[in-house]
Amino acid sequence: MKKSFVIVGCGRLGTALARYLAGAGYRPAGFASRSLSSAKRAAAAAKANVPVSVLPWEVTSKADIVMITTPDGAIGETADKIAEYRGVEKGAVVLHCSGAHASTELAAVRDCGAAIGSIHPLQSFVAENIEENPFAGIMMGVEGEQAAVEIAWQIAEKLGAHPFEIRTEKKMLYHASAVVASNYMVTLMNLSLQLIIASGVPASKAFAILKPLVQGTLSNIEKNGVPRALTGPIARGDVETVRDHLSEISEKAPTRLELYRELGKHTIEVAEAKGDLSEETAGELKTLLSESDS
Repeated sequence: MKKSFVIVGCGRLGTALARYLAGAGYRPAGFASRSLSSAKRAAAAAKANVPVSVLPWEVTSKADIVMITTPDGAIGETADKIAEYRGVEKGAVVLHCSGAHASTELAAVRDCGAAIGSIHPLQSFVAENIEENPFAGIMMGVEGEQAAVEIAWQIAEKLGAHPFEIRTEKKMLYHASAVVASNYMVTLMNLSLQLIIASGVPASKAFAILKPLVQGTLSNIEKNGVPRALTGPIARGDVETVRDHLSEISEKAPTRLELYRELGKHTIEVAEAKGDLSEETAGELKTLLSESDS
């Protein structure tokens, strides 16, 4: 028999899971959310006439798989309440979808005999439209107890994603990595766009101008690794160009100077790993980029 599932927390991610888990052959058993209308919307996305509630334990008790897709701060509380009302059966698997928190957030439901784990789609969910499968081709990190990991792995594959396993005790570092790769890339692009606009390029054309460079850099990292993908003045040991950058940014975009300096300092480490930067030049660059720290 097809495994049944319940979604607790029917926002963008929960609703997308409702639709595509049902489409992958899992059997909807119920939906719960703080807003009853959200739970109904998820049920509609799954094309399922099943119970909906604002009380999770009212719909979780008969499900093989319970997926908690609430905000991170509510995961532990939700698990505690489900356990308090004996809202999962022995042998069920309870998964949450947080990138930052480990499966230990769900510890309370162990007392009901459930296996606990997490499954994290390594992708941003910013759009309401789920007409196209947002899980197809993405990476999904899974961790937790073995029985839960096995189910999470199967779910990821059924959704068209590529699962990989994370060590429970290292989950927060995994999430920090994802934040740098996604959120901080936005910050980095914001810096780049501000500087090119300050140079006189129209804002309407700025991203289109920089986009091929960004894509080419990502391609070079993929093909050659990080150190060998590094180009530019720090990789060349061009101290004078870096000095000129600092002077121009200080004059024309002073609020961006500190971030440019910090990025430059860390770029020296990459250039040193590449092996083309002499110790003397690296020292000059470090001194130049740290002058405002004294």
